[in-house]
Amino acid sequence: MTFHFTPSDLINVLFISGGIGICLLYFLLISASAHLRKEVRRYFQVFFSLILLYISAHLARQIMDGIPGAAVRTWLYIVTFLEIIAAGFMTHILALLVIVVCRLERKRSLSLVAVSYSILMIHVILLIVGWPLDLIYYFDAGNVYHRGAGYLLSNLCPLLLLLFNSILLLRHRERILPKIRLAFWIYMIAPIIAIIIQSFSSSIQYIIFASVGASVYMFAVIVQNQNDDYEKQKQENTRLDAELSMASRIQSSMLPSIFPPFPGREEFDIFASMDPAKEVGGDFFDFFLVDEDHLCMVMADVSGKGVPAALFMMASKIILANNAMMGKSPAQILTDTNASICSNNREEMFVTVWLGILEISTGKLTAANAGHEYPVLRHPDGAYELIRDKHGFVIGGMEGAKYKEYELTLEKGSKLFLYTDGVPEATDGAGEMFGPERMLAALNSAPDDAPRDILKTVRAAVDSFVKDAEQFDDLTMLCLEYKKAKGE
Repeated sequence: MTFHFTPSDLINVLFISGGIGICLLYFLLISASAHLRKEVRRYFQVFFSLILLYISAHLARQIMDGIPGAAVRTWLYIVTFLEIIAAGFMTHILALLVIVVCRLERKRSLSLVAVSYSILMIHVILLIVGWPLDLIYYFDAGNVYHRGAGYLLSNLCPLLLLLFNSILLLRHRERILPKIRLAFWIYMIAPIIAIIIQSFSSSIQYIIFASVGASVYMFAVIVQNQNDDYEKQKQENTRLDAELSMASRIQSSMLPSIFPPFPGREEFDIFASMDPAKEVGGDFFDFFLVDEDHLCMVMADVSGKGVPAALFMMASKIILANNAMMGKSPAQILTDTNASICSNNREEMFVTVWLGILEISTGKLTAANAGHEYPVLRHPDGAYELIRDKHGFVIGGMEGAKYKEYELTLEKGSKLFLYTDGVPEATDGAGEMFGPERMLAALNSAPDDAPRDILKTVRAAVDSFVKDAEQFDDLTMLCLEYKKAKGE
């Protein structure tokens, strides 16, 4: 038998060959599209792979159609099976793509995906059962393709899934941008129009041209939208980075940063530092002279991280300082600060606070603790030890909370070390915490050092312990050395 291409066959081959080339090109473009959402890229890759399979199988069937031989007959059945089953899978993947683009809640998405898979399984079962029965298609003795009595069943799945997609687009249209919604509609309607034109005009496979063209348009629209979203997000991130940088500078300016802070005072030496886990943190420290004979020290840790914690931190710091400057006792400062914060705390944030007031002339330290870490004290020629003081409730946690204070006596050479939980809770790569024991060991490794050097020693010990593990909490420390009573 001599095989001849008619003009229509030639046009079909050109359509199909061009479609294969376009699908291969866009498959590469999808893989190279860095800004596509991961699931969207995956669906498009599968989608264009199915189109490629559909077109290739159709081309193979057209080329082999009418060529005699048992081997050719077997391949004709296989490629036709692949062609029809690919059409069902294409509409199924389109349904999954619509569900992803709609960004529905997980439970709703899973139920819709289950419906789409159920329809697809019906399609697969019909094709498998219909193969030996020649129900959907068959080839005569000359290996010429013919539709079977149940050919319309092969269109059942694509039609049901197209209906399913139409319902999704109509029901969730407010979740999809108009241009993307239009691209989906074009993809679903274009092949139907092509089939109608094809049935009345000629044997030219307009459906190939329509399917590939609509798919390319849909891809281009979604990629452009994803790129636009990426650019918007990039601009938003740039703006947020600038704001965070400014917030970090503002926060830093709120904390004492000039050392020594009181050059004319030889009775004590003090140093403090804060290293936020993020651009801005929730920890803070403060120290200031209430009057010539009283030094107030604050170590605090706000719940949460980032900008909200930083804003709450600045408000808490100002309220604490204002109350302290009125000459109140530590317990009263915490009580009044708690009342002020609880009166307008809709976000239900809280802050742990250790606050102490040192009477410089005598070394008497009066302190109160609102749920904060234990302070550490070293007497002259002794070792650093935790002062297990009684904790009150956190500031902002409960209206009407009252706080109790206690007294410590600092002798000449005594040192006080304050910190937030970022120090003992610093975690290494294995999930083990630094812990108070390692912190005390670091402090006692160089007990006679000046406050600045003591903080460097503790930070070095923390860094050596955690190594390359990410810092999850702010690291804030303060050390005071009481050198002599006033007038000595």
